[in-house]
Amino acid sequence: MKYEDKIVIVGAGVAGVNAATKLIDNGYPGDKITIIDMGKSPYERKPEEVMTGFLGAGGWSDGKLTYHTAIGGHLSKYCGEEKAMELMDQVITNFKRFHPKPEEVQCSNPVAEPDFIKPYFGLRLFPVWHVGTDYLHEIGKNWYNFLVDGGVNFIWGTKVTGIDFNTQEIFTDKKIMWDFDNKYDRLIFAVGKSGIDFGKQLADDYVLPTESKPVQIGVRFEAPQKHFQKLIDVSYDFKLYRKFEDKGVSLRSFCTNNNAAYVAVEETYGDHSYNGHAKKDEAFRNDMTNFGILMEVRGIEEPFKWSRDLVEKVQSNSTGLYYSPSRKPSTTSEGGDVSTVQIDNLDVVRDAFQGYYEYIEDFINDMKKIFPTLGDDWGVYVPEVKYLSPEPLVDYSNLALNTYPNVHFVGDALSARGITVSGSQGIYVIEAILKG
Repeated sequence: MKYEDKIVIVGAGVAGVNAATKLIDNGYPGDKITIIDMGKSPYERKPEEVMTGFLGAGGWSDGKLTYHTAIGGHLSKYCGEEKAMELMDQVITNFKRFHPKPEEVQCSNPVAEPDFIKPYFGLRLFPVWHVGTDYLHEIGKNWYNFLVDGGVNFIWGTKVTGIDFNTQEIFTDKKIMWDFDNKYDRLIFAVGKSGIDFGKQLADDYVLPTESKPVQIGVRFEAPQKHFQKLIDVSYDFKLYRKFEDKGVSLRSFCTNNNAAYVAVEETYGDHSYNGHAKKDEAFRNDMTNFGILMEVRGIEEPFKWSRDLVEKVQSNSTGLYYSPSRKPSTTSEGGDVSTVQIDNLDVVRDAFQGYYEYIEDFINDMKKIFPTLGDDWGVYVPEVKYLSPEPLVDYSNLALNTYPNVHFVGDALSARGITVSGSQGIYVIEAILKG
């Protein structure tokens, strides 16, 4: 690749930011790099703006970097296990590099599965680097300063509305004062969750060959931490899972938050869903635990549309739902109420899930068996969803579209489901194209 090529990155999330960082670290001229994002810079982005902006959703409201190729989406299938782990190391190094207190970044690495789990669940154990949610905004500012100082051009609050792969033009919802015209030599399509619809539209418009993805949907479960402490002592970010191969259904808990754990609202396509994050500062401690209970359902026709329809059915008064046998919804880390409507029964949820909610109910009932103090002291926020549009088939060597070799898909656009995998994909693309 020529060092005068104009590179446009659509999306300033973890994938796009790590890609730009790799370019600058290798002496690529920053004035040839433009990053466009619907959100805001880390200096203007509010804590509750969790979906768009610098470092995306995960890099703004999560603080855990999974360190295993079986978690967070595809990586090793493109580059092999050894290279995948080396790429993850680079992502973790970048977070430490811009961390105000890098010595506080710690790795937990549980190795023994406790016996009390085995009769009911599998427990997936893997290393996790804990960056600390409280530091993410400072990391974002330091990282952003580095890229701006390197000459990278950021265009904020702007939605990309069209891309012409043939003429290599970018179209947006606002008139932009480009440092150059609206054309690119190389495009890195690094949209987050909010851009999945756009990625699907591009796949349809250009008749890109794709690989269909299963439904990924469930709830955000919340309860006092004391009920889970014996498992947290073994694995802080525990992953309970089970499979029903004959039904095409598997379930897993994921993104566990403890100590100062809060539920966060995500808005995608105008609907609310839920996620979670944890604070490091003891002043925020609430002794709560929350985690997703996510189902992967295979065999659903048009899984992307099916998920969208389900989410719409569990909205009330422009927000999601909360159910608990005994509790009220919690507050956010900012001290406000979590946006949700409490319901006194699960009928509307069961109807929306079209029979699949029984798997989640069984999951919760079995947790009550292995955590006997849990009882009815819990609640669920509905829904939690991971939109996975059909994944475009790419060249494994550089994640480029087979029919448009100067267009690379990374991050959520390529079915990544975690910070470490998304960042690794961004770095992997740059390593490949720098080789020419």
